[in-house]
Amino acid sequence: MKLVLAFFSALLCIDSVIGGNLPHKRNVFNKARPQVERSLPNHRFRNPELQKRASRWLTDKTQEFAVNGTGIPEVPFDIGESYAGLLPVSDDPDETRKLFFWFFPSTNALEPEEIVIWLNGGPGCSSLSGLLTENGPFTWEAGTLAPVQNPYSWTNLTNMIWVEQPVGVGYSQGVPNITNEVELATEFRGFYKSFVDTFDVHNWDVYVTGESYAGYYVPYIADGFIQANDTEYFNLAGISINDPIIGDETVQQQVVILPFIEYWQRLTYLNDTFMEQMRERQAFCNFTDYYDTYFKFPPPPGPFPVPPDPYNSENYTCDMFDNFYSALLEVNPCFNIYHITETCPHPFSQLGIINTGDYQAPGAQVYFNRTDVQEALHAVVGTNWMQCTDINVFGAGNNTDPSLHDTSLGPAQDGVLQRVIEYTNNTIVGSGDLDMILTTNGTLLALQNMTWNGVQGFQAYPSNLLYAPYHPEYNLGALAGAGYLGKWTHERGLTFYTSQLAGHELPGYTPGVAYRMLEILLGRVKDFSSTEDFTTQTGNFTGNGTIYKRGLRG
Repeated sequence: MKLVLAFFSALLCIDSVIGGNLPHKRNVFNKARPQVERSLPNHRFRNPELQKRASRWLTDKTQEFAVNGTGIPEVPFDIGESYAGLLPVSDDPDETRKLFFWFFPSTNALEPEEIVIWLNGGPGCSSLSGLLTENGPFTWEAGTLAPVQNPYSWTNLTNMIWVEQPVGVGYSQGVPNITNEVELATEFRGFYKSFVDTFDVHNWDVYVTGESYAGYYVPYIADGFIQANDTEYFNLAGISINDPIIGDETVQQQVVILPFIEYWQRLTYLNDTFMEQMRERQAFCNFTDYYDTYFKFPPPPGPFPVPPDPYNSENYTCDMFDNFYSALLEVNPCFNIYHITETCPHPFSQLGIINTGDYQAPGAQVYFNRTDVQEALHAVVGTNWMQCTDINVFGAGNNTDPSLHDTSLGPAQDGVLQRVIEYTNNTIVGSGDLDMILTTNGTLLALQNMTWNGVQGFQAYPSNLLYAPYHPEYNLGALAGAGYLGKWTHERGLTFYTSQLAGHELPGYTPGVAYRMLEILLGRVKDFSSTEDFTTQTGNFTGNGTIYKRGLRG
């Protein structure tokens, strides 16, 4: 199974920031507020106003996709130049399957000849949720009144495209006809070729990024680019995946969940009797021995055995994950498996409900289901947009049969991720330490069973301090932490990093860490130990009457 857990079906659109559980900031600055900068002219990182300039992007071929930056409903500022709409997944003139995209040229004055693709996962969840709540030019977090400009938008650094895929997701059109990731990659390759021809970005470097079930999507799409052997259209330069499913679900979830809960027991407060019962069950299911044997740095020689799937047993005795989740909901009815520090109430989300525990205000309308929004984005008006679709995107046309699912192995299991690492030597895997659905050690355990560039696994547990630069804040609606915020390591072309305060949707919870990650992926900064400013942060800045020099403060 690919994260189709018994305790929730639609909830397993795990990539998206679920309604009611979105990353959000609370007004806790009752003693000392962060320094707020007076905006200075031509200061790109601190000033979110997108530059007005004659655009190379507006052509006869792209005009139909042009979006009015001042005409986005509920957004009281100019989001700048962007293009949105539908492009086919093949060059067949009779092709009816189309993927929806929203493309933002970078505000970077250097105008780099590169494009970063962002994908949410699910399977079946919309990448527009990532745009709206994580790394887009404007964000609208759960529980907030209105959208705000995002100073940590990835468009500050490079050209960005958010794509709703595969067919059946979001505004995309057509009937799903795939059953595996190779077919998904072929479909995406057809779409991206159409995009390259439309926007004339031939031979440009392309980076594929995403989170959660995009741990499948991104490596398989990247491998499809490699197999195409055509750098005019598919010039792959690197990939990044956050909180990804990359291996066996039992290993990444069931085996590691008890150690995770034990580590956070002073936060979760499960009672001693229950915890002792779960330790006995962990041992009975051989998960204790498995974890003690294989979670080592360096790892024992693989391949590791695959534990039995607990969902295939009659009584689910070894379903550790669901048992813990049920208990946690008893203690905290609003427990969020995507960010374990959250408590009640669930804040309302503009992205709508995908989980029965999410809150929907009476009379509220899902933002991307509004007619005026669909018209502004050149979507097919009347499309029933869902944050995570109820259509089986791997059903090959049979959207009602729940037994049909993605038949591909995890990319860490079948050589796909290995090939991508060895081809690019520029692969980054990140993990939010407060994510329970796909824990840091679960992802590492999957990687320890994989060989790349001639050696199996990481030889040492990630221990280098991860640094996010201190920086001025101009927008109290969109803040990011600074200082030492995680750990990282790099071996043989693969970087792994953690973000201590992030949940499942890492760029939403810790945007400064994600911004630094993108600088590293693009080759602008050496690594996570670098203490230099953000590359878009220049000059001195003024905060509350004090002049601060570039670099560190405090």
